[in-house]
Amino acid sequence: MDHPDDAPAAADTASAEHVPVLLDRVLALLAPALADRPAVAVDATLGLGGHAEALLAAHPQLTLVGLDRDQAALARSRDRLAPYAGRIHLVHAVYDRMPEVLDELGIGGVDGVLFDLGVSSMQLDVAARGFAYAQDAPLDMRMDQSSGITAEDVVNEYPVPQLARILREYGEERFALRIAQAIERERRRAPLRSTAQLAELVREAIPAATRRRGGHPAKRTFQALRIEVNGELDAVRGAVPAALDALTVGGRIVSLAYHSLEDRIVKHAFAALATDTTPPGLPVTLPGSGPQLKLLNRGAEPASAAEIDANARAASVKLRAAERIRAAV
Repeated sequence: MDHPDDAPAAADTASAEHVPVLLDRVLALLAPALADRPAVAVDATLGLGGHAEALLAAHPQLTLVGLDRDQAALARSRDRLAPYAGRIHLVHAVYDRMPEVLDELGIGGVDGVLFDLGVSSMQLDVAARGFAYAQDAPLDMRMDQSSGITAEDVVNEYPVPQLARILREYGEERFALRIAQAIERERRRAPLRSTAQLAELVREAIPAATRRRGGHPAKRTFQALRIEVNGELDAVRGAVPAALDALTVGGRIVSLAYHSLEDRIVKHAFAALATDTTPPGLPVTLPGSGPQLKLLNRGAEPASAAEIDANARAASVKLRAAERIRAAV
């Protein structure tokens, strides 16, 4: 997927549309685990299939499992990846269902996993999906439009304290209570229905001095609502440990995250398995206590200036990668 949380206006998306973020870096990091053998990789966030297509082209013996909750994206990817139809399994599923999907496919372990978290370029660029504050649309924001609550449900039905908590925790919005109270006043008159209506309400609720810096005033509110509607953080919390469990020794995992909340979950999941659990004071590592993962970069790796120039949606990306070096006991 190609996306950061600060969704660009429609006029800004054409040049970046469908450009996979950090494609060369992702290919280089996964290549040692996939090259020159019958490997299996999972693209846990298939989106429009840009990363998947490049992986399949680079590794002729690769079998790829692609997951996505967005049926429109799956249909587009199925067309894009048609030349590789004999080597792909595309599944309508949220990525936290990875263990179940692999079990259904009879796959016991995988050699590579890619997470490209957040909202995809197609979801941002199709105004009717309601993700972008710069384009008027119904307040939907569902990645899977076949089920679940909408952003309209959240803003019109959640109590003010719950709404403020979501804006504060998921959007890191310091004016969360002011915005929630403004929403409450507005919805007493009439339900909020459109992204433009909500974006303007948020803009007016934030102090004028703050509005003049830091991007669009509604950016954090839209991020928070999207995360709530799609249960994104809970899905990441379940999916990353499951993906690590599925990795064979020598297998590699790459995560692309676009805000600190997702990146923090990935960081902690990687760190937990990259740590020697031998009790302090012992002179040697106990059997079964050594690290299971080797971290492949130091901290979160940003995009280069050249990458950002070529693809504005890479501006906020944080890449982490790891290799399994020991099987779980």
